Amino acid sequence: MKYKKMLIAAVSLGLMVFLLAMNGYRQHGEHLASRIAPEIIRFHVRANSDSKKDQELKLQVRDYLLNTIYDDLGSSASKEEIKDYILRKKTDLERLSDTFIEAQGFEYKTSIEISNQYFPEKTYGDMTFPNGEYEAVTVAIGSGTGHNWWCVLYPPLCFTDAVYAEVPDTSKNTLKNLLAPEDYSELVRGDVEVRFKVLEWLGIEL
Repeated sequence: MKYKKMLIAAVSLGLMVFLLAMNGYRQHGEHLASRIAPEIIRFHVRANSDSKKDQELKLQVRDYLLNTIYDDLGSSASKEEIKDYILRKKTDLERLSDTFIEAQGFEYKTSIEISNQYFPEKTYGDMTFPNGEYEAVTVAIGSGTGHNWWCVLYPPLCFTDAVYAEVPDTSKNTLKNLLAPEDYSELVRGDVEVRFKVLEWLGIEL
């Protein structure tokens, strides 16, 4: 009985330490996000549903809009230029998206807006952006209740396969010039070292 109580106490303590570590890690990410968010803008596409066809359409609309935006503005446009473009061309972009969607055999309508949203941690190539609140261009297809896709619109980090793509040097240089050196270093190092820092703060040795 005594051994069982000790085991339960040890498991409870371990769980509490783990939860504290994860909470500390989450808060660290949010603090970092609050420092870098003013310099970037995310891109967020919400599918109509989780059906296979709607998810495939989501990616097609993503590619169509990204190509349209970058073709019109060029890859060197600033964050403010991109925001101004989206706001000025909102109706046109929605109309173009609706026409594109109709050509794929669907009747969904799209809505595009710029707003602040909470994003989870996400890795793009060899850079990891922390969880936190960011300004984002959001595209909702139909009901917009399906699984979503997101990337960084400025600087340009939107890849078809963001996990394995390599971030262009031009985008890295842009971020490096915009951010404090220590914040940029954390993006490049990614979440692993940050996790280690959290564990170090709690006095946990690996």
